[in-house]
Amino acid sequence: MGKVSKLIDRLISKPKDFTFDELVVLLKHYGYDKALCGRTSGSRAAFKNSKTKHILRLHKPHPGQSLKPYQITDIVNSLKEMGV
Repeated sequence: MGKVSKLIDRLISKPKDFTFDELVVLLKHYGYDKALCGRTSGSRAAFKNSKTKHILRLHKPHPGQSLKPYQITDIVNSLKEMGV
């Protein structure tokens, strides 16, 4: 089982310790790139798929790195809708 497969399984299981960095790796595998929101974007992050033009927006977790449960649910639902 590869790294991406493990990350998918972890994301679907909705762990409390899924990190923003893990999300970046997973989304990059599916063709999403982090969109540059400008220097005043603060904790906001956007990921855009260059093929489908689908955009995922969320706030970077802080002070820790773990995503909130509602963010994981939203990400899973959004990726399912896109057929990922």
